Amino acid sequence: MTLRSGAEPAGTVTVEPALAAARRLAPEFAGRAAESDRTGEFPVADFADLRAAGLLGLMVPERLGGAGAGFADYAEVAMALAAGNGATALIFNMHASVTGAMALTDDSIARALGVPESYFAMRDRVLTAAAGGALYAVAMSERGAGSRLSEIATTYEKVDGGWHIAGAKAFCSGAGHADAYLVAARAGDKISQFLVPAGIPGITVEETWDALGMRATCSHDIQLDVVVAEDALIGGIEGLGVLLAQVMPQWLVASYAGVYAGVAQAAVDAAATYVTARGLAKLPAVRARLGRADAAAAAARQVVLEAARRVDSAPGEPATNRWVWRAKLIAGQTAAEVAASMLEACGTGASRRGHPLERLYRDARCGSLQPATSDVCADWLGMAALGLDPENAAQVARW
Repeated sequence: MTLRSGAEPAGTVTVEPALAAARRLAPEFAGRAAESDRTGEFPVADFADLRAAGLLGLMVPERLGGAGAGFADYAEVAMALAAGNGATALIFNMHASVTGAMALTDDSIARALGVPESYFAMRDRVLTAAAGGALYAVAMSERGAGSRLSEIATTYEKVDGGWHIAGAKAFCSGAGHADAYLVAARAGDKISQFLVPAGIPGITVEETWDALGMRATCSHDIQLDVVVAEDALIGGIEGLGVLLAQVMPQWLVASYAGVYAGVAQAAVDAAATYVTARGLAKLPAVRARLGRADAAAAAARQVVLEAARRVDSAPGEPATNRWVWRAKLIAGQTAAEVAASMLEACGTGASRRGHPLERLYRDARCGSLQPATSDVCADWLGMAALGLDPENAAQVARW
């Protein structure tokens, strides 16, 4: 993990203490996870702890009061948080994908894309707020379109002093609890993204989330009919949405991977505790399942970290992006397979509602379903293995 040093503003954390804080908080999150899963309510106490620890500023540069973390640092923290509560880690992931994309896009690259100087003031204001405890959510997916940006129906248009955005979003983790939403919208063929403050008129949260797993993420639907300021446009120029998804897929693909690698490890740990307590460790078949799961979880972790290190050292490079897609595929599949095997190793007693393994089994199953799904990841990788262009030669657009 990359270490950073230097004087820090009061109330913030450096990267090393951030990871220590995540590991310290994980048992607290685990103790609350069953109740938030049962009720489907937002993990308010968990996010109070995250704010108090300064972790909402993890991806924010030190000059703006944050920890200055890179992507590999984020992956370590995400895995640690997911060991406590996957739902909390998943909401945190969405926040980190907003702050990380803003913080870790080099100014020279942004300027090469044509970003106006006015954008940087907006970016710094958003990141400073995150270091102070603001929480951001992502409102990209839509019913019928999923996460395919090219298919979204939410529209935007220029109006006096800003932008009018209208449409409906689904699967917005943290809906009703975020301070602002990153909203994808279209104007003809142009797909753009806007940071929409949660408190303005015209936002309605519909409490629709009642799902198999990750129940405490409050991934509700959002109805939008809002006017936002001119500088709410991310990057300050239109039409960047699909381009950024293609060249920086880590924020839409691999950021999930750390969460599900952490869930996989949590399932192994929960099973080991249960097996020991129930005297099942004497059974070779049980031990063999634990052994295979341990190896699979460790392998998934290493793939996630390899992808994350490459994102930090060579973002956007073809080899880096290939590892990004590998990380999401392997983490999602591994979590589901490991959790299922651990439940079978422990038996019916661990399948009772409220048992940690029962919750982890359901949470883990969501990893392959979230964007990009395991089938989409595998197809992307298959095209790359065949020497094809997985972004532009696919019969159906990835985004």
